[in-house]
Amino acid sequence: MFQVLFKRLAGNEDILLPNKMSEWAAGFDLQAAVSEPVVLAPGERKLIPTGFAMAMPANLEAQIRPRSGLSYKHGITCLNSPGTIDADYRGEVKVLLVNLGQEPFTIARGERIAQMVFQVVPAIEIVEADELPDTVRGAGGFGHTGV
Repeated sequence: MFQVLFKRLAGNEDILLPNKMSEWAAGFDLQAAVSEPVVLAPGERKLIPTGFAMAMPANLEAQIRPRSGLSYKHGITCLNSPGTIDADYRGEVKVLLVNLGQEPFTIARGERIAQMVFQVVPAIEIVEADELPDTVRGAGGFGHTGV
């Protein structure tokens, strides 16, 4: 088990720290720590604060992902998804939301706006090579497999 430290930022005592809504959930829900309601017009994007900072072990990353209910019902999703929070970042976690829906959407204080999933980051060694091994696919790119 990994231990992740969370620091609630001043003025956000009413905002829940990330939490799971069910026992087997992969993601921890994040709440909006906005000081007043924020309206996202169709096509508009805004950076929404969560009211906390965190520290996690060097071999973890946190991914910020959309909440399926907000995406389905209102067209609200995360840009740069999944967004990566590196283990050495100590600033406030913020969520970049965009309204892909047809109607303005109001984000209220305490509203669940995204989810955070933790992933192990493998140790990788980059090795420069003059040649790469062949595969059946080769250099076939976008749409090459017929999908």
